[in-house]
Amino acid sequence: MAAQMVFERYEKKYILDRKAVSAIKNAMAGRLILDKYGKTTIANLYFDSEEYKVIQSSMEATTYKAKLRVRSYGRVKEGGMVFVELKKKYEGIVYKRRVEIPEFPAMDWLCAGGALPPIDTREKEGQPNYRRIGKEIDDFRFRYGDAAILPRVYLSYEREAYAPVSTSGEDIRITFDTNILARDYDLSLRSEAYGEPVLDPDFTVMEVKIPKFGSMPIWLCRCLSENYVMPDSFSKYGTYFRNRINGRRNDTIGGQRYA
Repeated sequence: MAAQMVFERYEKKYILDRKAVSAIKNAMAGRLILDKYGKTTIANLYFDSEEYKVIQSSMEATTYKAKLRVRSYGRVKEGGMVFVELKKKYEGIVYKRRVEIPEFPAMDWLCAGGALPPIDTREKEGQPNYRRIGKEIDDFRFRYGDAAILPRVYLSYEREAYAPVSTSGEDIRITFDTNILARDYDLSLRSEAYGEPVLDPDFTVMEVKIPKFGSMPIWLCRCLSENYVMPDSFSKYGTYFRNRINGRRNDTIGGQRYA
């Protein structure tokens, strides 16, 4: 089965302590199960300008946000496939467009001025919007004019993704992300997952994903309320930028180390 390339949905994030994670997983029992991928390591390269205009614009915006990243599931081997993703959020709805291509052509396209890699008939059958999505990604990159949009941050985490059991009739996905690490060096998906912790390891990021015109199940609303869990606007890349990169930049402006 071809991977999904176009998403339009609501995504709500929550920062959970261990007690809340346990309560929510108990409430999920019989309703949601681990998806076919089980627990996976997700690695991302976030693209930005040298002055980090993309993430700063996203953090300052209230209506529209956008990010460009290359994602892999696990460490990429030679010839391995990656997803080039453009993720936008407008008035609370997440629109994600992505193409799946080999890692080397993907980085040549995005970093070395190459063209969108060609695609054969077999792949085209699984990616009917390939050219249109590629153009959207190019348009986003060129919005910044002479500011080169290149990999600036590597960010990885361990994810457990849950989907409804076949008899539930619900349309919802819930993910739990732990061991969130980031770095602004060794920017390669072929490298190991390592870096600075982005979140206290005693906490987990939960994302609830529901269709654009869907609603959150009553059982989940009740569980969140009973455990005093409220939505959070937490951004993994934004948090790393604010706490690490911007902190270093602010500490060294005017000093010899800043350039």
